[in-house]
Amino acid sequence: MPHPRHTAQLYPHKPAIIAGDSGDIVSYRDLDRRSCKGARLLRALGLDRGDRIALLLDNHPVFLEICWAAQRAGLVFIPLPLHASEAEISAILGDSGARVLLASHSIAAKAIDLEVAPGVGHFLMAGGIIEGFESWEEAVDRQEEEPLADEAGGVPMFYSLGETPPLRGELPAPLAEDVDAPPPLAGGAGRIFGFSEETVFLSPAPLYTPASLLYHMMNLFQGGTSIVTPDFDPEMSLALIAEHRVTHSLWLPSMFPRLLRLPAEVRERYDLGSMQYAIHAGAPCPVHVKHQMIDWWGPVLVEYYAAGSGEGATVIDSSEWLTHEGSVGRAVVGDVEVVDAAGEPLPAGQLGEVRFVGAPAVTGDVGYIDGEGYLYVTDRSSDAVMTQEGAVYPQELESLLMTHDKIADVAVFGLQGSGEGGQLQAVIEPENWADATDETAFEIMEWLRERLQNLVMPDKVAFSKRLPREDDGRVYRHRLMQEFRGGARDDDPKR
Repeated sequence: MPHPRHTAQLYPHKPAIIAGDSGDIVSYRDLDRRSCKGARLLRALGLDRGDRIALLLDNHPVFLEICWAAQRAGLVFIPLPLHASEAEISAILGDSGARVLLASHSIAAKAIDLEVAPGVGHFLMAGGIIEGFESWEEAVDRQEEEPLADEAGGVPMFYSLGETPPLRGELPAPLAEDVDAPPPLAGGAGRIFGFSEETVFLSPAPLYTPASLLYHMMNLFQGGTSIVTPDFDPEMSLALIAEHRVTHSLWLPSMFPRLLRLPAEVRERYDLGSMQYAIHAGAPCPVHVKHQMIDWWGPVLVEYYAAGSGEGATVIDSSEWLTHEGSVGRAVVGDVEVVDAAGEPLPAGQLGEVRFVGAPAVTGDVGYIDGEGYLYVTDRSSDAVMTQEGAVYPQELESLLMTHDKIADVAVFGLQGSGEGGQLQAVIEPENWADATDETAFEIMEWLRERLQNLVMPDKVAFSKRLPREDDGRVYRHRLMQEFRGGARDDDPKR
């Protein structure tokens, strides 16, 4: 069986996890030893199979060590979104019934401010210590190395903050009696994308996000090597691919424009020829951006689109995409369909709500299926803005704005809830904050006016130092709506 404990017996010195910033290596022997001791610690705290722990951790190898400890103890481990508010985190703790909170010292201030749910009885901290928390490392060191006699297959549980309450917690797979039970993705994405003991995997996305954590867990289950970075740095990502001969990588589409904006001499400095799969999913990728990435990296980009609870998925590789631009592929799991407001399937080419047969709508996504069965996701129904010209979907306007060389990121949404009718607000994250001026806003609007065909112009433009994004890369539009309905934000130079 390819569980990390078996890889540790066969290849004890093989790198399991590499810290991208420091180069520190956690061998499979280390991972096996620390996860055994960590599982014993969690049981010593009074936890039993099926109990739940919450992880308020930044990107670091210890994140994965803790996850494997929880997996071997048969626990449900809940990664907390670091961008969530203290109130949202407290709500997750209360709803989940987590009995232990594990936090990183680097984000200790957030842990201190947290209004902890009454059910949490134990507080541990990795990488340092503050009052009220016990050191994870010291507590683990006191445990024996022998595996638990009743090891089981624990699983992660992910909470979606969503566009509106309530919070939703989902298990990607049920708890297993067998510790060697394959983790989520092992039989699906792992097989489709060829993950194996030869894989070297890089994901610059936060480890608390479902895709990033599940891919890392699946890769380590298969005996591959995982590279963990503290955050997304475009040039560091290229350097790590070249240095460690990365074979598989996972990206958010919002990362691609930042990679493409690197100077040509930087992009050409690194040999990326080892990459076999550059996987991306979640938020839509603008067509022009994906073209540029394929031109640069070659036909290694592969995209998938999936139902959150696993009822179905589509996949498309680079060669297929080049003949079906903008598509997210054909179904490889389940059957995908597009339905009208009454839930009735629509014929090819007609726009409607996307869902997998026998499952609820994916996320309220809007799209169509062509005559060959390829799915095109155009936007979310909840993002539609009703204007005098009719319903406007922001994605096409955002894709156009992203081609402007002064724009690093952008979100477009409606202000119809503010008493301002169907006005469109564009919020721009500039490449350089020095460009967050009235002059730049005017320049962008004139540039946009020259290129618009059937698209509606934004009524307002503002600037933000960093746009809030969901775990899958989509913008938190409801947060921006709340911030801008009352006027410009504090960091808007036009306030």
